Amino acid sequence: MKKEDIYNLLKEKNIWHEITEHEAVWDMEGLAGVDLPYPGSDAKNLFVRDDKKRVYYLISVKDDKRVDLNEFRNKYETRRLSFASENDLANILKLFPGAVTPFGLLNDSDLIVKFYLDKDFFDDSSIIGIHPNDNTATVWLKVNDLVDIIKEHGNEVFIVEL
Repeated sequence: MKKEDIYNLLKEKNIWHEITEHEAVWDMEGLAGVDLPYPGSDAKNLFVRDDKKRVYYLISVKDDKRVDLNEFRNKYETRRLSFASENDLANILKLFPGAVTPFGLLNDSDLIVKFYLDKDFFDDSSIIGIHPNDNTATVWLKVNDLVDIIKEHGNEVFIVEL
């Protein structure tokens, strides 16, 4: 799914959302220069894999958090983790570096990626900001709606403390 497909999906499902169009951003530092309607609700997304390249994980946390992969490994009993390659990102999620997003899971036709979502997104406004499979916009939606979309697609979703 491309950006317009994501927008159409949200409209078809009648899901409340807002869109912030912006210059391409490649990391959280770049996003800091964008005027965001929901500061602190944007997601930082990490695409990682185990050392056997058998299990892939998309980890989404609030923008100000850091993820320690060793701590994640121990807490969630995974094999050793490292960042997935650019090739894996393109082949599995059909994304490019800088555009990693939970919406990319909708491109995971083999359902091999496990989605780990920071429970802190369910606090306060319960709004999450993520790219629509392109780093030139941020889509804001209710986190429960995002979880429903991903579950409906078929990927495993884990709401966890990160």
